[in-house]
Amino acid sequence: MSSRRLAPLALALASYPAHAASASPSSDELVRQARAHEAAHEDDVALRRYTDALSEDRTSADAWLGLGALRMRLGDAVEAERVYDTALAQVPTLRLALQGRARARWAAGRHADAEEDMGAYAELEGGASALRELAEWFGADGRAPAQLAIWRQLLSIARVDEDARLEQEARKMVRALVILVDGSDPASSPVEPDATRRALARIAARGG
Repeated sequence: MSSRRLAPLALALASYPAHAASASPSSDELVRQARAHEAAHEDDVALRRYTDALSEDRTSADAWLGLGALRMRLGDAVEAERVYDTALAQVPTLRLALQGRARARWAAGRHADAEEDMGAYAELEGGASALRELAEWFGADGRAPAQLAIWRQLLSIARVDEDARLEQEARKMVRALVILVDGSDPASSPVEPDATRRALARIAARGG
C-alpha cells in the first residue's frame, strides 16, 4: 500500500492526540453509538462515529475493525483495504485487521496479495477456518496444487485436534485434488528438491 493511498485517512487522524493502548471510555462510547447506528441502517452516521472514535483513540481495535467491516458491507473494498492497512500501521498486533485486509483485497480483485495476507493470518492464528477460506480462494483461482497443499495442512490439523468431521472432509478433498493435479502435485511429484517441496512431500507422506 503506497503512502499516497494512505494519506487521506492518516491525515484525518494526525491532528488528534494518540491516547493509551486501551480504548478510552469516550472512544468506547463512540463505537457503541456507531454499532447502534449500523443496526438502525444509519450507515453514514455510523461511519462518522467510528471515525470520531479513532480521533479519540487511534489504537481502538473495535473502531478499526468496525469501520473496516462497515466499508466492506457498503461494497467499498478499496476503502476497506485502506482502513485495515492503516489499522495495522497503528496497531501491528491487530491480527483481525490482517484477515480483514485479505478479504478486502480479494474483493477488490487483488487475489495474490489477498492470498498472501490470509496465509500470514492463518500462520499466526493457526486455525482451520482461515486455511479453509484460503483453500477456497486457491480453488476459485484454479490453483489446484496450492489448494491441495492447504487441504493437507487441514488434514494434519484435524488429526492433532481429533476433529473427525474435518478429517473426513480433508481426506475427501485431498483424494479428489490428488487426482485433479496428477503430475503437477508438488508433494507427490517434486520437480526440484527445494525446501518447500520437501516440506510438502513430508506433509503428503503423513496425510495424503
